[in-house]
Amino acid sequence: MNDEKDGSRKYDAANPAALAEFMKTGWSPTPLEGIVASEAIPFCKARIEKLSKAYPGKRVVLPAGGLKVRSSDTDYRFRAHSGFSYFTGISAGDAVPDSVFILEPNANGHEALLFIHPRSPRDSSEFYRDAKYGEFWVGRRMTLDETERKYGLAVRQIEDLDKFLKDGKPAVYVRGENKVIDKAIPKDKGASAELLTYLSEIRLVKDSYEIAEMQKAVDATNRGFADMVRVFGAATSTKRGERVIEAAFFGRARVEGNDLGYDTIAASGAHACILHWIRNDGEVKNGDLILIDAGVEVESLYTADITRTLPVNGKFTEAQRRIYMLVYEAQKAGFAAVKPGANFKDITTASHEVLAKGLADLGVLPISAEESLKPDVGLHKRWTVHGVSHMLGIDVHDCNEARVEHYRDGVLEPGMILTVEPGLYIHPDDELFPAEYRGIGVRIEDDVLVTETGCRVLSNKLPSHPDEVEVWISNLTKSS
Repeated sequence: MNDEKDGSRKYDAANPAALAEFMKTGWSPTPLEGIVASEAIPFCKARIEKLSKAYPGKRVVLPAGGLKVRSSDTDYRFRAHSGFSYFTGISAGDAVPDSVFILEPNANGHEALLFIHPRSPRDSSEFYRDAKYGEFWVGRRMTLDETERKYGLAVRQIEDLDKFLKDGKPAVYVRGENKVIDKAIPKDKGASAELLTYLSEIRLVKDSYEIAEMQKAVDATNRGFADMVRVFGAATSTKRGERVIEAAFFGRARVEGNDLGYDTIAASGAHACILHWIRNDGEVKNGDLILIDAGVEVESLYTADITRTLPVNGKFTEAQRRIYMLVYEAQKAGFAAVKPGANFKDITTASHEVLAKGLADLGVLPISAEESLKPDVGLHKRWTVHGVSHMLGIDVHDCNEARVEHYRDGVLEPGMILTVEPGLYIHPDDELFPAEYRGIGVRIEDDVLVTETGCRVLSNKLPSHPDEVEVWISNLTKSS
């Protein structure tokens, strides 16, 4: 956040008139050279055509969102709204806070307009005074012309947005992301909710560009998992060793992508039983398992979401292997359920059938597996409380505003990308299990594309069978 009208802060150096005039002189032109049109352009055009047909005669307004305060006058790194990114194709590195994408109705349907805060000219003080937008502070932004050439959209100054919106045309928009828009367009909760639903449902089936970006994210994540295994030794000798592992993955995410797709879970020992353990402040002990749930978000904002549960010393104990193999077989059953025409819920049903039978065989389920699997019973869920699958894409939990009948109760189609992630979690105070099993938490998660004939596991290069896991860890730790 900035305090002064010129974008400077209360504690910044003064800006005397003589300096202000001097700063306008002596600058050479520095246009961007070699701009290449984004490969996302034809895919975005197809998406925009669908959006246009969904809202004939209405203005559609999709804000990128703005900077969010982390503490006092420091902000989090900017990450544009997923709906804005989906229809513009603007990469993380080119996205500018407060940008707005608009479909403006016309006789032919709609015109696609992008309002941005372009590069500041050297005849103003913004480039060196404004800590939010100034080039000396946050780096160079593209000009209007450069943005048009790279992303194939008609581009306008963000300063013109307020006047543009005040003509009273009927509009639908994403609320809560831009104060100018929220003030200019009458509030309509129903229309906003309907638009959010549409923005989710249009993303249920991925195009070939999205699939390629997802594979890129998965491959980078695979390398990030190898990075983490290589620091197992360092993690065991550090008080908060989980953070050593977390840090190793973060490095890969920033080098190969834009950021983490979500906060990394590095859960050693009994922490693996905490489903969203992100404190990552625990010790990493020889002989324990560590559950790692992590994903790289690439520049297009598509993210992987992969989980592996690994023996810290490279070898599973008998009890660890038994629980692990039960989850492994449940995942295989989940994979088999992924095919066009199947119900989304079939994935969880197939995996839970294996888990319930395994728990009955272990003697901890007080009723038969068949009885437990009845919808109004579900005792096996004591050890597996989460769903086995969710949609994946530009958000880690993608398409979350889709209607239940199109998601949880929906039918799988080719082009959908989802996770298959069964798990078993035996808390350390769970007396229904023998002592050797208590504190073991196992989840195996892979990213899966629905194909015309079944499915393809995008993350299948990362080992998951326990024998292969042990060899993989051995090879990585030997070379580290």
